[in-house]
Amino acid sequence: MARLPRPQRLPDPEPLRWPLSRTLLPLLVVWAVALAVVLAVPDLHSGERSWWPWTCVTALLLGGLGYAYIRRGRGNAESA
Repeated sequence: MARLPRPQRLPDPEPLRWPLSRTLLPLLVVWAVALAVVLAVPDLHSGERSWWPWTCVTALLLGGLGYAYIRRGRGNAESA
């Protein structure tokens, strides 16, 4: 059985220069809106769905910590 030739590997593309804060802030706003909706509609935070508000709160806290980390410059991969 004949072997197929290996395709030549293309060089890796350069990473995009995109500030993470532009991605993180809108996501935090989405979680804040989700928390407001969950708290405004009683059926969304009662019974078996009582954990839904805590999911939004946890996402906001972790996202806020991540945003603070990035804003301080430690989330920058250029110095790695």
